[in-house]
Amino acid sequence: MRLAIFENSASSALEPLVWVRPVFELLTGHFSTRERWLKVLQPDEWGAIIRPHLLETYRESHPDAYVNDARWLAGGHTLLLNGQWLCNPAEVPEFSDESVGIVDGEIAWLVCDPLEATLLLDHHLDESLVRLAQSRKRVVSPGKILRRPWNLVNENEQQICEDHAFRQSSSSELKAHPNQTFTIVGPTQALWVHESAKVDPFVVFDTTGGPIYIDRDAVIQAFTRMEGPCYVGPGTQLFRTNLRAGTSFGPMCRVGGEIENSVFQGFSNKYHDGFLGHSYVGSWVNLGAITTNSDLKNDYSNVSVPIGGTSIATGEKKVGCFLADHVKTGLGSMFNTGSAVGVMSMILPAGELLPKHIPSFTRFWHGEIEELSSIEPLLETAAIAMSRRGVEFSIAQERMLRSVWHATKPERQKALARQSSRSIETSRQNQ
Repeated sequence: MRLAIFENSASSALEPLVWVRPVFELLTGHFSTRERWLKVLQPDEWGAIIRPHLLETYRESHPDAYVNDARWLAGGHTLLLNGQWLCNPAEVPEFSDESVGIVDGEIAWLVCDPLEATLLLDHHLDESLVRLAQSRKRVVSPGKILRRPWNLVNENEQQICEDHAFRQSSSSELKAHPNQTFTIVGPTQALWVHESAKVDPFVVFDTTGGPIYIDRDAVIQAFTRMEGPCYVGPGTQLFRTNLRAGTSFGPMCRVGGEIENSVFQGFSNKYHDGFLGHSYVGSWVNLGAITTNSDLKNDYSNVSVPIGGTSIATGEKKVGCFLADHVKTGLGSMFNTGSAVGVMSMILPAGELLPKHIPSFTRFWHGEIEELSSIEPLLETAAIAMSRRGVEFSIAQERMLRSVWHATKPERQKALARQSSRSIETSRQNQ
């Protein structure tokens, strides 16, 4: 089998989380969408169709993939999968050359003929997919399309359960039995601790509400309490954490305090006390001590989130914050309900709730958003932070971030203009 995962124009609705990665690399449950499909389908070869500014970094991190490769796509029949399609591994449909899978009104999958491959890498992928779908029988497929950042959080609890069941039933997944002593509340078979993980005494695993999976080399410190469903990724460390249901951690996170129904992409820190709920945290984020977010309004009304600076109604009552990669927060930062913070933003709190929209490559301090005059200090900080985890900050990553810096400039300018208008209006009212 040949597999290609694609992202189309709809991926921009998941900003700010997708500025530095393809949409199918976002974590839900135990895996990213790409990881899950590779485990389930086990293709002979795989490729990806992604936005141009991500091409160099993605090829660097996935040298085995055929990325935006027209010649490879023309080399044989290829299963195309929508990168925003979230599917239970136990409910994978039967893929047919004559059909197109539809989920929530969107194209979820189709099999591309080599002669059709030239249509896929032009500048109108969405239109090309629609044309290809018109020659096929439409069939409804299981799963959901992840349209907005809060969908990742809302679907995470169920996806943890589905991924846990898949790994338990997979013949390739070796069972690892815990060799430590700890307290289990609920079904013991719902707890899975890798044999290389370290769990201190006085840790409580509550599997009453769902399964708990502790992956390889994870460290769970004493006085941590975990409610399932939850997933702790490779090398992640939990320090005296009150972990509520529906939470996933990618690799190499360091986490403390209280966390509920949230996702950490990987390589991020929330070591200190503070509450984080119904939120998504990108990679290389550092949350200073007592950083806290609201995920419920006082009047219990539905929450809106500023995506690209435009307020979008979520239809949900519990929505936290969405922090893009390389965000840094200072001591006592307080995020409002439904906040979105862009790539490489620096947060220096002023003792009050932060703005709901903080654009990429800005600094919030003294109560105002400021556009940074240069990206260079941010790149230097990123290199230092990554080196502390033994990861190289490559030239390709630097070029990608410079591209995002330029692409997000209009969003910064609009945010600063709004801030200026509010300041002028406030001054007039105070006169």
